[in-house]
Amino acid sequence: MASNKHIESFARDDLRKKGMQVYVKNNDVGGAIRRFKKRVQEEGIIQEYRTRKEYIKPSQKRKREKAAGRARYLKKVKKEIAIRGF
Repeated sequence: MASNKHIESFARDDLRKKGMQVYVKNNDVGGAIRRFKKRVQEEGIIQEYRTRKEYIKPSQKRKREKAAGRARYLKKVKKEIAIRGF
């Protein structure tokens, strides 16, 4: 039995082969653009583009992930301090 991740990748590939369509209703171009951006965000197209843009060495990936984790931790601690007051 195939995993959900595997099935989702096939669905994403089908979507890319067909192309993405967003319909404009009642000349509401702004709404269509918002729906398009939301769909692109959900599919992770921009994120995938950025990761494939250039090769990043595994050591650099680990360094970047570690820095992001540290930033999340510090943000959490700062928020707790603001709530508790010390």
